[in-house]
Amino acid sequence: MKEEIQKKIETLIGNMECPKGFKCAESGFETLCRANDIGMETFLECFEEDNQECKFAVFFANSYYCKCPLRVYIAKNLKK
Repeated sequence: MKEEIQKKIETLIGNMECPKGFKCAESGFETLCRANDIGMETFLECFEEDNQECKFAVFFANSYYCKCPLRVYIAKNLKK
């Protein structure tokens, strides 16, 4: 992973609280929630079944969207 990306990830983690304890980062971003980059700057489309329980999920127009800054960054920069 590029140093620039690693520093940005560390900054994001330092500036937010994660109810799941940053499991995604601990797994090297191999264990991620199911979400898809649909071209929105700060949101991903969320495909998790329990999305209504996630503090980062936003319901709009019959779909759930993820607004987790770390998850959005990973999707856009690591294509995961």
